[in-house]
Amino acid sequence: MTFFRSHAGLLVASTLALVACNKEEKRGDPPPPPPPASVAKAGACASGGGELTDAISAPFFSKSVSGYCVDPQGEVKTYGEKGKLSMDEVCTTAFDGECEVYKRFGLKRVVSLHYVDGAGTGGSVEVNLSQFADPAGAYGMYTLRVVAGDPAEPSTPKPLAAGGAGAIGTGRAYVWRGQHLAELQYVNEQESPEQLAKSSDAILTAVGKDLGQKLPGAQALPPAAQALPEAQRIPNGIVFQPKDVLGWTGVGPAAMGFYKDGDRRWRVLSIVKDDVDQAKDAFKTMKSKPGTLPVPAMGDEAAHVEVGGAGGPKVELLVARKGSAIWAVGDEEYALRAASGGDATQKARLTKDEAIAKLKPLLAGAGAAAPSSAPSGASSASAPKK
Repeated sequence: MTFFRSHAGLLVASTLALVACNKEEKRGDPPPPPPPASVAKAGACASGGGELTDAISAPFFSKSVSGYCVDPQGEVKTYGEKGKLSMDEVCTTAFDGECEVYKRFGLKRVVSLHYVDGAGTGGSVEVNLSQFADPAGAYGMYTLRVVAGDPAEPSTPKPLAAGGAGAIGTGRAYVWRGQHLAELQYVNEQESPEQLAKSSDAILTAVGKDLGQKLPGAQALPPAAQALPEAQRIPNGIVFQPKDVLGWTGVGPAAMGFYKDGDRRWRVLSIVKDDVDQAKDAFKTMKSKPGTLPVPAMGDEAAHVEVGGAGGPKVELLVARKGSAIWAVGDEEYALRAASGGDATQKARLTKDEAIAKLKPLLAGAGAAAPSSAPSGASSASAPKK
């Protein structure tokens, strides 16, 4: 964002990128597929499927879905709160290598089971159902799994109409609702990549929608995510942080939206607090970064802030508060990284006028920025717009 260049020395252009989540959190590729379940023979579902032995989660699962059934030879594994296995054991089985990330989002309990194809094709669906301390933690972990990189990349999972939010890619799907995140993985070693893509889409859609209907809890996104504008937002282009964001401690819950219009890329940050005093405290933290400059005549207070670092290009943000809502419009990290430097990097940035034009309508609607009466870290009862 090339701000305030009419007065020499007032601000020098930045070259660092916007980080969509805390540096400490791992945001690599999804974990490798689970080991394949024993291949079920034709007729494996003739008796209706295996028993759902966990009384807590049994109401959330159908014993059979679209010709698949809970594996009659399998085991329903439970970890954590009221589970047969400890939370430490989930780290070495279900979430190998990423367990601490789940714990930071408030992981309380995990149920693991798999469905097998009753027709004997060799297909199976591994399901890990995680319960978190609150909907904000569950939704935050959902967005972290779906947006593992640039959401504009073709490999990013596409939206799936399931639960409060859903996403599906080749061989994998995710469903969020309330305090739960379901992660689905399709495995079939007897299929070609083309066959697997088609088969996985069909069964993961069916199982995902079935789970989304049965899981308890509200389906509305947290208010900060609801408040993000939909126009020009990349499908599934939201990362949600319940507490910390962009190096600021305790300013959340915050939602980061990814936007694209032709070759122009940018991000929008949304924070919706329960009252004005909370928003003032968060804004005070955000403008405390060195090099921050006040911006007049924008909302109740506004500032130009630089974030990023650690080897990437810095990102410029125009941040403004109005009432209990805070908005920020900033450069797109991935666009800056793709640029070749120099003039190309500058062209990838938002200009001051572009940033102001995108921020003004957000501030104009800030009075309605809290779409529900629920606390800012929770969900309301209404379904989100899709």
